[in-house]
Amino acid sequence: MFEVFANYLRVNGGLTDEDLKLVEAVTIPKRIRKRQYLLQEGDVSRFNTFITKGCLRLYHVGNDGTEHILRFAVEDWWISDYESYHSGLPSKFNIDALEDSELLLIEKERFDALCETIPRFRKLREKLDNKNFEITQNRILSNISETTEERYNNFVNMCPHIYNRVPLHMLASFLGVSRETLSRMRQQQQKKTE
Repeated sequence: MFEVFANYLRVNGGLTDEDLKLVEAVTIPKRIRKRQYLLQEGDVSRFNTFITKGCLRLYHVGNDGTEHILRFAVEDWWISDYESYHSGLPSKFNIDALEDSELLLIEKERFDALCETIPRFRKLREKLDNKNFEITQNRILSNISETTEERYNNFVNMCPHIYNRVPLHMLASFLGVSRETLSRMRQQQQKKTE
C-alpha cells in the first residue's frame, strides 16, 4: 500500500528515498469496507488521508435528512474535513467509503512535522492547498452561474473516473439537484445523441 503513496510523492513532490522513509514511519495503513465511516459528524478530524484504492465521499446530513455531498475522492487523492482538521473542533461532516478502500492516514501533528522537516513535502502540501482552493472556488462559481446541464456535463468531462463509480442519487446531491431532475436531463441528452 505504501509503495503507491511513495510513487505519488516521488512524481508529484520529488521526494527522495530518505524523505520517503520519514513519511513511511508516520503513516498508518487502514482498510475500510464499502459504507464504513472514516469520519462521523461530531468527531474531530485528526488525520490527513491519502487514498491508494477506492472511492470516498465527504457529506453533511441536513436537518431534513437530505445528504449534501461536498466532495468525492478516489485513488491518489487526499481527503479530510479540513475545517475540523485545522481547528480541532468537531466535524459537521461524514466521510464514508463508496467502495472497499485502502487508505494511508497521517496524524495532524506528524503531518505538520513532515512539512517542517521535509521542504519538498511542504511544497507539495502548499501546491495541493492551492489546487484545492481553486477547485472549491470554481465549484462555487459553477453552482451560482451554470445550469444543471452545464454542471453535469462539466463533471462528466472533468471526472469520468468518478462518474462511473458514483450512484445517480449521489451525483445529484453533489450537483445540488434532485435525482428526478438529473434523470430527466440525462434522458433528454441521450435522445439528442440518438
